[in-house]
Amino acid sequence: MTDDIATGSPASDAPTPSDGYVGDPAVREEWDSRYADRQQLWSGRPNGALVAEAAGLTPGRVLDVGCGEGADALWLARGGWDVTALEVSSVALERAAGHARDAGLAVRWVHAELAHAALPPGSFDLVSAQYPALLRTPDAAAERALLAAVAPGGVLLLVHHAGMDTQQPNDSGFDPADYVWPRMVAARLDGDWQVEVDEQRPRLAPEGGAGAHHTDDLVLRARRLR
Repeated sequence: MTDDIATGSPASDAPTPSDGYVGDPAVREEWDSRYADRQQLWSGRPNGALVAEAAGLTPGRVLDVGCGEGADALWLARGGWDVTALEVSSVALERAAGHARDAGLAVRWVHAELAHAALPPGSFDLVSAQYPALLRTPDAAAERALLAAVAPGGVLLLVHHAGMDTQQPNDSGFDPADYVWPRMVAARLDGDWQVEVDEQRPRLAPEGGAGAHHTDDLVLRARRLR
């Protein structure tokens, strides 16, 4: 990972192709290509489930997993959160860092895959993963990394598109068996966790941007007790 966590580098330190990306180069290249195909991939507004679930939380340290172009990270920073935002795509991170500079907001940017980021364990009051494309591995590395990042008393908020986990593999190369879904994370919660929300509900979707056609969310919100 980069030294952003330890040094608290400001939002003006935009990622560059030589910024020490940690992860599978093929994953970075895939997402760089997706972002490079459009000047803006997402809506530019925060995800509705995050706004609904985080609105009543006391701001602290938050990890935004798969921050994309930065809309969630900036919303959290405006709300008083100390934001660390993680993303595999350098194209997306450069856009996100630019938006933060324009808004005068401080965000720590980490250019890495979650499972390889070596984040300080138990150090985030909120870990938010909104529709993440987390690759599944035999050792459940992504699931373990999500849980390990949450501080005692903190909250994990994992949101995904309902129905995607049961789709059949298609010609585009998408196979749901390749990815981590909320039920897989929920299955790893033990007595150290209290599940506060585990449901499917209508999506509060910002207008425009990729994924706008999805109508329902799977929302998992769990609090780490110790």
